[in-house]
Amino acid sequence: MRLALLKAGDLLIATLLAASCFGSFYFLWYHSGRASHVLLYQNGQLVQRWPLRLDSRFTLHGPLGLTVVEVRQGRARIAADPSPRQYCVQQGWLNGPGSTALCLPNRTAITLEGDSGHDSLAY
Repeated sequence: MRLALLKAGDLLIATLLAASCFGSFYFLWYHSGRASHVLLYQNGQLVQRWPLRLDSRFTLHGPLGLTVVEVRQGRARIAADPSPRQYCVQQGWLNGPGSTALCLPNRTAITLEGDSGHDSLAY
């Protein structure tokens, strides 16, 4: 029994299919929009909305102590937190809309908002 050889049309279709998969991955994943503001939460309440274009440093008060939030060059991070495991500090710089860092033991959080480029998201 002989294996069928790929014809030029088969190779063209396979190449176009692979290119469309990689192209859609790029536009849906990497080209996700820009964040414009950082929202700072303390005990579940919004305490500050700050534009990412303005560099600044904030201090949020939680039950364990102070959480330090840093905004620089269009991104934000939790620079210091008294929580024992430091998960929110380890998240590093956030730069995409919808990105969040939660410091649950200290009841503080930051979220980036902006145009995600999508009409809606479903989970």
